[in-house]
Amino acid sequence: VSTQSTGISSLIFGPKKEMVLVLVVGDLHIPHRVHEIPAQLKKLLVPNKVQAVLCTGNICTKESTDFLRNLSSDFHVVKGEFDENTTYPEEKVVSFGQVKIGLCHGHQVTPWDDQEALSILLRKLDVDVLITGQSHNFKVWKLDDKLYLNPGSITGAYSGLSSGTIPSFALLDIQGLDINIYHYQLVAGDVKVTRSSFSAKKSV
Repeated sequence: VSTQSTGISSLIFGPKKEMVLVLVVGDLHIPHRVHEIPAQLKKLLVPNKVQAVLCTGNICTKESTDFLRNLSSDFHVVKGEFDENTTYPEEKVVSFGQVKIGLCHGHQVTPWDDQEALSILLRKLDVDVLITGQSHNFKVWKLDDKLYLNPGSITGAYSGLSSGTIPSFALLDIQGLDINIYHYQLVAGDVKVTRSSFSAKKSV
């Protein structure tokens, strides 16, 4: 995974040709741990400007779910341990063209946030990208030509694993097998954005 810093681009305000934009969020914990998404990040979330929304769970309430669902008609969520809606699946696989993405909250994975345990889950789901939450901290890495992503907590809700959580979310720009990962985080009141790149490899 290659990484570089970038300013807030026009990506969040609408797609370019042959590009699929996927918003990745999770671990809101509204209203139990925080009251709302920080205004600086929430204003970036405009309805119908992304093609899909993937949520790692712990949305917690119908109101927060409705907000995320309103951002795109293609909305996918998995169950966190604090979600009121018990019908959410534990795991889900979503395809965008040739790219298969697995989605799981992560509290089911032991040890939590363990790379080897996550790689077992990725192989089980047979995906190119595995997205999980639970730690509330943004993380992206590549292992054996596969991509692993944790978008962090968009509200900055505290976690039992760490303190001082930085509010964050991710935006995936998928073009064929190439993926740009834009990491948005709120640091000292300012939105900072970094970009990582990844290319999925397919067997011929």
